[in-house]
Amino acid sequence: MKNFKLTIVFLMLSTIVFAQKSPRKQVNGTIGHVSVEIDFGAPSVKERAIWGTLVPYNKVWRAGANENTTISFDEKVTINNKTIYAGKYGFFIIPKKDSEWTIVLSSENDAWGSNSYNENDDILRLEVTPQNVDENQEELNYIVNNDGITVAWEKVRLLIPIQ
Repeated sequence: MKNFKLTIVFLMLSTIVFAQKSPRKQVNGTIGHVSVEIDFGAPSVKERAIWGTLVPYNKVWRAGANENTTISFDEKVTINNKTIYAGKYGFFIIPKKDSEWTIVLSSENDAWGSNSYNENDDILRLEVTPQNVDENQEELNYIVNNDGITVAWEKVRLLIPIQ
């Protein structure tokens, strides 16, 4: 009976450990007087190679883990001289090895990851230059401030200027 109980405890602990996934997070902030909410799965680096390996170059990435990342604006904003109306958008990134990365806002905001991504749903594409920094950001994070939105993960930072 003792061995049976130990087996059950072991199975329960194994299930908990292996079933863990990246936590779902929300970041809220304002740009000027516009409220912004970002909803994303927050993966961790965990000593893994991220760019070009876990997140392949030249492929659409959901900008987080699990469900795709979404960005919501409560009023219209301007990104790269284009008006983006109030609403909720799917957010994707296409990282590239030696050039600017592509930021994508999509009208498709309820997909699972990037599996059903369709370029025809793009509202905006913007090229941004990744900044390589010395400080490691272990868990994916988004920062909203008056300059726009910064994506921070591993040793890369991406600033998306928003007015």
